[in-house]
Amino acid sequence: MLYDEVENVDEKLETGWLFAFYGPLLTERQQKLIALYCEEDFSLSEIAAREGISRQGVYDAVRKGAAQLAAYEQMLGLAERYRRLTEGLAQGLEALRDAPGEKAQQAREILATLLSQEEE
Repeated sequence: MLYDEVENVDEKLETGWLFAFYGPLLTERQQKLIALYCEEDFSLSEIAAREGISRQGVYDAVRKGAAQLAAYEQMLGLAERYRRLTEGLAQGLEALRDAPGEKAQQAREILATLLSQEEE
């Protein structure tokens, strides 16, 4: 992954998404820098100035942290599993949207509850 000031937004979003799952597995420094970069949308230069380190140091830490997050996802697959689960719940809910009957209503309520719990 290439991180500079004009980087691929999809990569930044993916790193932020993986950070939500695996962030605690990173060092405290990586957590802080990636949180500023992905969640607070600071530029590498802004983070460097704020943290009193070089832009290259921020770049290296973010790049290394993003690579670690991707490696965790490749090994564990939690983010992809979550995506499939929530998409499946939403599809099931949509499939039952217009179905008549009490059992269909119960199924809609169960799926809606599970989906809202997963999205929290």
